[in-house]
Amino acid sequence: MQVEGEKFMLRALKLARKFNPSPNPRVGAVVVKDGEIVGEGAHEFFGGPHAEINALKQAGELARGATLFVSLEPCSHSSKKTPPCVPAIIQAGIKKVVCAVKDANPSVNGESELKQAGILVEFGVCETGAVRLNEKFFKFVSTRLPFVTLKCAESLDGKTSCNSGDSKWITCEKSRAFARKLRAEHDAVLVGVETILKDDPQLTVRIKNKKNPTRVVLDSCLRVPLDAKVFEEGKVVIATTPRHDSEKKKQLEEKGVNVVVCKENEDGKVDVRDLLKRLGELEVSSVLVEGGSEVNASFIQALAVDTFVFFIAPKLIGGRNAKSAVGGNGIDKMSEAKELEITRVKRMGSDLLVEAVAKK
Repeated sequence: MQVEGEKFMLRALKLARKFNPSPNPRVGAVVVKDGEIVGEGAHEFFGGPHAEINALKQAGELARGATLFVSLEPCSHSSKKTPPCVPAIIQAGIKKVVCAVKDANPSVNGESELKQAGILVEFGVCETGAVRLNEKFFKFVSTRLPFVTLKCAESLDGKTSCNSGDSKWITCEKSRAFARKLRAEHDAVLVGVETILKDDPQLTVRIKNKKNPTRVVLDSCLRVPLDAKVFEEGKVVIATTPRHDSEKKKQLEEKGVNVVVCKENEDGKVDVRDLLKRLGELEVSSVLVEGGSEVNASFIQALAVDTFVFFIAPKLIGGRNAKSAVGGNGIDKMSEAKELEITRVKRMGSDLLVEAVAKK
């Protein structure tokens, strides 16, 4: 049985999903009067009008006395880019605001200001979907650390490449296209320098009207070639350690590359936790990890992964020397295994898409 107003909130969520205005949240809004939608909108791009403003503009005078359904609590503070939404809602004559979820940003206090103006405020309609939609934003705004997605493509027997290192292609085209969409939904995509040396990827999305993420490369000693394709377009961050080559660092910076010197972990590699803190300071709110087995292991060992996305192809590769999805030192007892909770399983062409989170 559908909760009253749920269909309008579902419409707001659908509008929100069309755009990614990161580091701002995805928000959709619908103005409803006498049971009919008279205005709708979404926050389409960072720096652009918020969803509520777009919906109110479309509704015009019909907004007076209407109900506003919005997927996130309206903002009451000005940012560098946009004015607050609450005054516009009050001025438009909205009588009731239905929000899916409260904003995790402590500077937002839209509920209080709306109520002071005599506007009814209600929360909780489609809350679960709204939280999932903005899980990256909620983590970043509350911790200042990027939301981390670890993506991996493997065969049915858990291999990510053959003995020779060949890995093109394990998964089908539909899976690879979905993986490119994943890149577009994150602020940054991260790989290790071995991936650059072996495959020389561009790490772009190759999707019309979608911006390329910042490329982040883990490179403890700055072995990345100066002519690597990753430098051809867009922002690049090279994460290194104090053991880096200072002359190479200077050459990279002359190319416009942001070289971030991080702490070392116990293995002498880039400390993942320190890197994530520094990326947060650069306003990177989400990271898609597309590294090899050692990079995957470093993020897992650091307990830095928020969600896992595995593409599993119906192929058997075998081989003692063939790489598996997670390297590192591994464990000695099954009781030490990191347990995950599967949140989604879906057919992706001939492959399986499995999403999971760490058990709490």
